[in-house]
Amino acid sequence: MPVDLRRRWNHSTHYHRFVLRQVPRGATTALDVGTGDGLLAADLRERVPDVTGLDADAAVLARAAGTGADVRWLLGDVRTAPLPVGGYDVVTSVATVHHLPDLHAGLRRLGELTAPGGRLVVIGCARNARPRVYLADLPGIVQHQVLARTRGYWEHTAPVRAQLPHTYDQTRLIAADALPGARWRRLALFRYAVLWTRPA
Repeated sequence: MPVDLRRRWNHSTHYHRFVLRQVPRGATTALDVGTGDGLLAADLRERVPDVTGLDADAAVLARAAGTGADVRWLLGDVRTAPLPVGGYDVVTSVATVHHLPDLHAGLRRLGELTAPGGRLVVIGCARNARPRVYLADLPGIVQHQVLARTRGYWEHTAPVRAQLPHTYDQTRLIAADALPGARWRRLALFRYAVLWTRPA
């Protein structure tokens, strides 16, 4: 059964349904990078027959495996893990790429793992750099207050990086260079999205 996100809501799980809508029709393989507690991987499995959840933290991955979801759980760093190049019809990553030491190289690696014609979906975290950009956070602040009160705020068990290395503008430029043709979107709740289809 899909994980009930109404009972485990935070700024990242809020966008899981957005990610699921990007899954290409007919996808048979999926990779969730930085899977954490495995919620997104479990929901991907409802749509994709073969799902791998990858995380570098052994303790949090063990908790994900304990959910009983029919997912292949893999401990490792996406930069070095023995993953098949072009092996996944959909590659997802939520609130993870800011943990990588080189965002450009990280996005390139995720793109390499995506199959020709497949889809890469990244939900990232960044910081504001200019005063006018703070205005874009106002809807997210209101949304957080409403949803946190109506749904409760779930604290995931994965490690958190408090300092965000890139601004939103930097992530947009890096994504455009690392993944030509990628679409970048600023999202509410202090997130951005990178959507990319690997050329067939």
